[in-house]
Amino acid sequence: MAALLPLPALHATHAGIWLADGGGVRAASRGEAIARAAETPHILMNAPLVGQRLGYPDLSGLDLLELYAFVHPARFVVPTVAGLSRALGLAVPGDDGAAAGQLRAIAGALFDVFEDSHWREREGAWTSNATLHRLGWGWAGIVGERLAKPDKAERMLFSRLPQWEEQAERVPARTVTVSAEDAIERLAELTGGGAEARVGQQAMAAEAATMFAPRGAAGAPNLVLAEAGTGIGKTLAYLAPASLWAERSGGTVWVSTFTKALQRQLDAEGERLIPDAEERKRRIVVRKGRENYLCLLNLEDALQGAFTGRAAVLAQLIGRWAAYTKDGDMVGGDLPGWLPSLFRRAGATALTDRRGECVYAGCPHYRRCFIERAERAGREADLVIANHALVMVNAARGRPDAPSRIIFDEGHHLFDAADSTFSVALGGQEAIELRRWLVGPEGRTRGRRRGLAARLMDVCSYDEAGASALDSAVEAARALPSDGWLQRLAEGAPFGPIEALLAEVRGTVYARSKAHEAGYGLETELAELDGALVTAAAGALEALEALGQPLAALTRRLEAVLEDAPDWLDSSARARVEGAITGLAWRRETVAAWVRLLARVGGAADPDFVDWLAIDRVEGREFDVTIHRRWLDPTRPLAQAVLAPAHGVLVTSATLRGSGGWSQADARTGALHLPRPPQHFEAASPFDYGRMAEVLVVTDLPRGDLAALSGAYARLIEAAGGGTLGLFTAIARLKGVHARIADRLARVGLPLLAQHVDPIDTGTLVDIFRDDPRASLLGTDALRDGVDVPGESLRLVVMERVPWPRPTVLHAARRLASGGSAYDDSMVRARLAQGFGRLIRRQGDRGMFVILSAAMPSRLLSAFPPEVQVARVSLEVAIARVARRLGSGGERLGEAVAQGGQTLDVE
Repeated sequence: MAALLPLPALHATHAGIWLADGGGVRAASRGEAIARAAETPHILMNAPLVGQRLGYPDLSGLDLLELYAFVHPARFVVPTVAGLSRALGLAVPGDDGAAAGQLRAIAGALFDVFEDSHWREREGAWTSNATLHRLGWGWAGIVGERLAKPDKAERMLFSRLPQWEEQAERVPARTVTVSAEDAIERLAELTGGGAEARVGQQAMAAEAATMFAPRGAAGAPNLVLAEAGTGIGKTLAYLAPASLWAERSGGTVWVSTFTKALQRQLDAEGERLIPDAEERKRRIVVRKGRENYLCLLNLEDALQGAFTGRAAVLAQLIGRWAAYTKDGDMVGGDLPGWLPSLFRRAGATALTDRRGECVYAGCPHYRRCFIERAERAGREADLVIANHALVMVNAARGRPDAPSRIIFDEGHHLFDAADSTFSVALGGQEAIELRRWLVGPEGRTRGRRRGLAARLMDVCSYDEAGASALDSAVEAARALPSDGWLQRLAEGAPFGPIEALLAEVRGTVYARSKAHEAGYGLETELAELDGALVTAAAGALEALEALGQPLAALTRRLEAVLEDAPDWLDSSARARVEGAITGLAWRRETVAAWVRLLARVGGAADPDFVDWLAIDRVEGREFDVTIHRRWLDPTRPLAQAVLAPAHGVLVTSATLRGSGGWSQADARTGALHLPRPPQHFEAASPFDYGRMAEVLVVTDLPRGDLAALSGAYARLIEAAGGGTLGLFTAIARLKGVHARIADRLARVGLPLLAQHVDPIDTGTLVDIFRDDPRASLLGTDALRDGVDVPGESLRLVVMERVPWPRPTVLHAARRLASGGSAYDDSMVRARLAQGFGRLIRRQGDRGMFVILSAAMPSRLLSAFPPEVQVARVSLEVAIARVARRLGSGGERLGEAVAQGGQTLDVE
């Protein structure tokens, strides 16, 4: 057993507050806990969360999660007392009081690791801790006493990272076919010889193989739309033919997902395909957008003093992680999702390339860059696991690594992903970022940020035409919004043509918008505009055209310099020029899209697009003013840019058809816009939903009564004994319910987690929820379709009301074009099906789905599997049924009540 550190500990939950020291564990008041923590550093678990529970957000102490991140960077752990206890081989405490004492044992176990000769993350620890000590990290002094100084100097972080090497361009994939028999045989290898053969899985593997047949005509890919119910095993069904084709052809198959959870699942399945870890690393690569990866140049800048205070401590811990990470992915990779939240996200986003400032080959860490390494590895891989947005962006921009064989899993999200990818938004936040990239820092700023002129000054000094174009571009960029633009708009004093336009947009939205609820954004159609806005749009258009011209001229000059290769163009200058050309292409594309958008302001509406004006707000606070443009049907550019150039595409999901059958699937995936019709495949789920699940519609809960809603949630969670996912259509109601019931549930040993309330990222909330069968989780849309929690940890889904779509300008236009109320119904059915789909994930699962709304139309109940019993019942009956089916005390509630309610026929 680990030795206890001679330090006090503080543990706080919604059930109470406990202090632990050498004298034992005792309950404490909030005031006493705050006073004790202010006097003496206490061991804590997640200081921001404990501070929130105490009502003291400035609470600080010795956070065990920070210590774990130092000792075991890049290792997964559930950030709870139970999670760390299991990870360190300690007994899990039985209650919150015992958990307070366990904090000291966890700290002791982590310090014991320093004595372990097999500690694999030892290198770099002593040097990092010395720096952390200078930064005032609370643990540093104790760590320094326990951590032995290495016999020889430790290698610096950047020297420990592997370098990638240039490879010859990959030869084109050979023309091969994969037969149905070969696909089924490979599937048997992947599932194991002793596994029971699943007919639906075999049929899907055979159907998926057809996407790898040679394409018959340009622009007409082999497209397969496959609806595979939960439990079919569709992942291995499509990986079987995909892996065969990649091996035989020498080509690459891209598998695209919508959620990070499925990306992780697919990555884990790679062990079945390729057991050897090193070979698997080479042949299966995870790819994401650039903004997900750690930028080594930004990290170096942070480590050398650009960050101060707590942000500097975070940079040091991420530096430890960078030496041991698999791929440098900071968002959904092996960086603990809870780590940035411990520092209130101070500095975390500044360590990625979110502003598009990458200098590419001009970076001193270019050969070690995680982004470049992933991109090059993807070119040689058999399988690239990516996301819908990256696949679409690469294809739309004509990237050389745009995929020719694509599998879109979670295909019911394809429409939404295309809607976002092919949209245009001209707003203050986007415009000011473009100005910063071109002009550079204009006020008191620290760090390495430099404008385009500073990055190309020496290069353009040798080229008069290039220098002139650069000067013109920088001067034209000064017409874009600058710091303080939003305040100037509010004061009626915009500066420059773009700000003048945004001021008119803001005034128009406030004048016309009907929704003025606090916390919600405001919007109105871009139609029937007054003269002032049209005039302002013309001025902004002129300014953007004046910017686009020198950007184009500068690009041409830089390309000419590379082609001429003068003597002064050394490798460093060439690298900066190549990086500038890449960055300019992206910005020119953005400016051109803005120009096209403004050119139509005041003119006739384009029937292919939906345009509107918006003020974006968070909790009533404005943060952007924007002109939006979306395709009325975003599957048109999806089909043209992504599907048509491909040779073979599979789109699959458990709910691909929705309630509209294959015609709806064809419309939502872009199949209608291709010359060759798709192949359709369906395999029903093998689960006995009639036995495993039940749906209840509560009929007597008053609408708009937050107290009654809160009471219903609390009683249902108590009846189920936890394991509940609560889905809300409004953040305000979620927060209100959580505030009323969290303490009550905690006192009976039922922890309650909440998105938008707990200072924890959504992925970590799901990890905690999955880890504790007595925990419950409240959330919004992101949890309705992005949660995979099999087993007892999720046995009850409660939806607070019918999830009707918000009546936005965009929704209204699509509703009008797509059948009116039938379009709304199809969206609601899809959301209900996705929510119900969280319940039964594997054989043996059981669950109930409760809707707390009497206004649930019977026509929408077809969203659920036909064999599932659906009943309209009172709240009392619902609670009794939940207790009888899911809880342990249902027999005490009375069989007569539990059997009440009217069973409905599902249309």
